Amino acid sequence: MISDIVIKAENLSKKYIIGHKSATDSYATLRDVLMNNAKNLWNKTRDLVKGKPVIYGDTLEEVWALKDVSFEIHQGEAVGIIGRNGAGKSTLLKILSRITEPSTGRVAIKGRVASLLEVGTGFHPELTGRENIYLNGTILGMTRQEIKRKFDEIVDFAEIEKYLDTPVKRYSSGMYVRLAFAVAAHLEPEILVVDEVLAVGDATFQKKCLGKMEDVAKRQGRTVLFVSHNMAAVSHLCSSGFRLEDGRLTGAGEPNHIIEEYLSSGNKGGNKYDVIDLTHHKNRICNGVHVIKSITIKGYKARPLVTGQPAIVTIRFDRQKINSHPELAFTVETLLGQRIFSFATYWTKRTPETDFAEGVASCLIQKLPLSPGVYTINVAIGTNDDPFRDHIPNAYQFEVMSSDYYGTGKIPESNHGVVFIDASWHDKDQMAIE
Repeated sequence: MISDIVIKAENLSKKYIIGHKSATDSYATLRDVLMNNAKNLWNKTRDLVKGKPVIYGDTLEEVWALKDVSFEIHQGEAVGIIGRNGAGKSTLLKILSRITEPSTGRVAIKGRVASLLEVGTGFHPELTGRENIYLNGTILGMTRQEIKRKFDEIVDFAEIEKYLDTPVKRYSSGMYVRLAFAVAAHLEPEILVVDEVLAVGDATFQKKCLGKMEDVAKRQGRTVLFVSHNMAAVSHLCSSGFRLEDGRLTGAGEPNHIIEEYLSSGNKGGNKYDVIDLTHHKNRICNGVHVIKSITIKGYKARPLVTGQPAIVTIRFDRQKINSHPELAFTVETLLGQRIFSFATYWTKRTPETDFAEGVASCLIQKLPLSPGVYTINVAIGTNDDPFRDHIPNAYQFEVMSSDYYGTGKIPESNHGVVFIDASWHDKDQMAIE
């Protein structure tokens, strides 16, 4: 029904202007330097007078963080928003939270919005935890009596009673997040907006937060917008999903379907067993240096991947960008982000000569334990001093074919579990067998 629409966006776009420093020749006259400095000073002064942000650089470029995004969100929906880094997720949440304005288009929001977009959002560092609870509640439009009624519940959830009267600038990032989430979730907003910031907390607190969001959405009938790279959490919590790519809304609907589209989007255009180029992969986490070049995962002697058969994972990387001994690792996950197993070089015995001097590392899995289905692989490379020099989550998606794993003529199905084990039945106590 139209009456239960709480958020409606129409052709929402957000443009940013960024500056670039022009490449300069090794030789420049004093007159050129003075003229350029005077020109830049005039441009910055003009922007300040007009109330525009000052942009540094000799040339300007338009970047559309969002482009023509339209959608409707109904009361009580839990919406998962997924996409690669730079897809526009955080920009969208900032617009919905009224932190920034759209360049074009409009958005209509019905109800109070509580946002948790980054550590310490809305907190005053000089105020205590107690004072910030009242400050945040007031910003949300709550009366002092309403805040007081929820106060003990907030403190108990955040687990910061001991530090309640300590200025929040002395809090750890985990304490900051616990208190910020507790305030946002307990002061009864009609719309709760949560970004990936929950990744700062420990696993126990993340589970606690997901439980609270589920309670807010499913039992209290409030609306939740949840941005996360944890596909299992999105699948479990959300009733619908949005997928953003390069600032555009490229998918909306049932969350598991959107997740499958997202995870498979990076693997188009290649043969299953080709070398997958990762040089310019968008979903990487690094310090600005792209070390990983490609990955291949295939069966032994280029055969298809079959459960119970040998499999080879080959990672190619730029050896010149790793000054010391390289350490590599990969992790295999289900499409919903459930981690199945990991394998790393620093866990295994290697000869001193195994230094991957050619920038190629191959891992032989003697007997692939995965049940039939589709999986994703994450890749990371680093050193002892810098374990995650270059890390690519969801680097590649691959499929495993079924087989007679136990040699009985019977093929186990994937609904019996994710992995198969090497085991056998005996009619005696295992201690007696030993």
